[in-house]
Amino acid sequence: MSYAYSETTPDQLPATQKQILFARKLAMQNHVILPWEVQQNRRALSQWIDTQAKATPCQDMRPTSKQVAFAERIARAKRRDVPDECYKSRDLMSRWITSNKH
Repeated sequence: MSYAYSETTPDQLPATQKQILFARKLAMQNHVILPWEVQQNRRALSQWIDTQAKATPCQDMRPTSKQVAFAERIARAKRRDVPDECYKSRDLMSRWITSNKH
């Protein structure tokens, strides 16, 4: 009678599906790559998740579509152009709107 020996020790348990899904979500939020090797080990993936959860997500600093539409309406009404640099920065677009809406 032979028993199959599991080569998986407590330190080498495979990552759970729930862990992998959460890690993928964090990777997309933070714009980072989730390494394949990390996905193979429950403990390594847990450490990667902890690190990524503490990291601030990379935010898109471009203006929103509503900001752009509003700025372009103001620009048409005042017969002027929205400066090109305003399309690259949410803060600059906000300042331009505030200074031109009256």
